Amino acid sequence: MKNVTVSRSGGKGLVSIQTERAVSPPTPNGGAVGIDLGVARFATLSDGTFYAPLNSFKRHETALRKAQQAMGRKTQSSNNWKQAQARIQRIHSRIGNARRDYLHKTTTPISQNHAMAGIEDLQVRNRSRSAAGTTGQPGKNVRAQSDLNKAILDPGWFEFRRQLDYKLAWNGGWLVAVPPQYTSRTCPCCGPVSAENRRTQAQFLCVECGYEENADVVGAINVLRAGHARCA
Repeated sequence: MKNVTVSRSGGKGLVSIQTERAVSPPTPNGGAVGIDLGVARFATLSDGTFYAPLNSFKRHETALRKAQQAMGRKTQSSNNWKQAQARIQRIHSRIGNARRDYLHKTTTPISQNHAMAGIEDLQVRNRSRSAAGTTGQPGKNVRAQSDLNKAILDPGWFEFRRQLDYKLAWNGGWLVAVPPQYTSRTCPCCGPVSAENRRTQAQFLCVECGYEENADVVGAINVLRAGHARCA
């Protein structure tokens, strides 16, 4: 045992123990897979497997809003105000714990069953831009953009990538990040890139060869191919 850390989160005490042990060099298991991250489907693999979104924040959003409104009606720094603040912290803790648990349950089997995983190099901060905008450039469709921002931030794409990266390394594999542009608009059969290939959010139908598949699966297949190209 190297060290012990005691912390507190959401009103609960936590103890973390760090140990060190000798391990054999890991041997990767399985082949390669491409992963497409999204909103309607949290993660879609190139073999057709997909994980539905947890929507942890959305599930607790109403309770969180009511707790915040209740705290706003209390006298700041009073005992009632502190109790309301503690309730908000507990809700945030439940949201975070549920999200981390879900991400561990998705990244673990992927890392254990694949030697290489390709993933889009998404810049979450750029995708979830301010809904309100600025004084000089006020936002448009503020409600719709705000909902989209929540849908992008709620799943925890960055944490998914972080967990997958170190878990693949534990198992002797590796993670490859590829540019996300046009992955869901490129036909994996004949190659043309066209916005018309993406008929709906879910449907991909190539205007050239007629290849049809779920758009997220197409994106994952193209991510896998881009990952192979980077490793070549």
